[in-house]
Amino acid sequence: MATTVNINADMGESFGRYTLGDDANLLKIIKSANIACGMHAGDPTVMRRTVELAKTNGVSVGAHPGFNDIWGFGRREMQMRAHDLENLVAYQIAALVGISGMVGVPVTHVKPHGALHNMASRDPDMARAVVRGIKAIDPNLVLVCLATLELEKAGLAIGLPVAREAYIDRVYEDDGSLRSRMNDDAMIHDPEAAAAHVVRMIVDKTIVSRSGKRIPCKIDSLCVHGDEPTTLATAAAARKALEQAGVRIATLPEMGIAKQGASG
Repeated sequence: MATTVNINADMGESFGRYTLGDDANLLKIIKSANIACGMHAGDPTVMRRTVELAKTNGVSVGAHPGFNDIWGFGRREMQMRAHDLENLVAYQIAALVGISGMVGVPVTHVKPHGALHNMASRDPDMARAVVRGIKAIDPNLVLVCLATLELEKAGLAIGLPVAREAYIDRVYEDDGSLRSRMNDDAMIHDPEAAAAHVVRMIVDKTIVSRSGKRIPCKIDSLCVHGDEPTTLATAAAARKALEQAGVRIATLPEMGIAKQGASG
């Protein structure tokens, strides 16, 4: 049986008259879209346009909630009470559910953005607040998150279906976390390097860290960042390399990710 993996991208991050990324062409390569919900980026018109483009390209749609920080693009850490964070996540998912409903497209997954994702991956209280916000909207939404960290644990504990994610264009540390974007070498911009990176992760089930450490992994979905200038080249190279290795690329609903863990 052929290996199957999802490729997702963070997108819909334009705002008003300002355009960020080439969503129209990226949607021809990926299979699931994580759409910004107006807090770190995006606005109602951008959200609807992105959902419409996703529908045209047969790409599944998910919410990409982040901190309320447009100036910092959601990549600056913020401290919030758990109750407020739960509400912030639920609010953004609900906004996309409404916009997507206007287009006749279901929202199938949620992937936290930027600093919110990173903080919830290491802080159990934040992780639990995030997954409560998701479950409050729809307990069948797939949580897309970094494997083995606190956010995955919280999602499984509350009974959400979980897709374990790795990055096409990011460098990893020895503990399986992402190298901070404060470092110039945090991103992979070379398409050939990105292609080799993803084939190792999916075919060999191994992440190779910055220092060369080999980290065993089981990955359901691969992400590329829509705001990077090399995104189209790295995404296309990664998909081509995977398909040449016999890997099937699918939407998250086609992955058939089932609920795990205990509900609560």
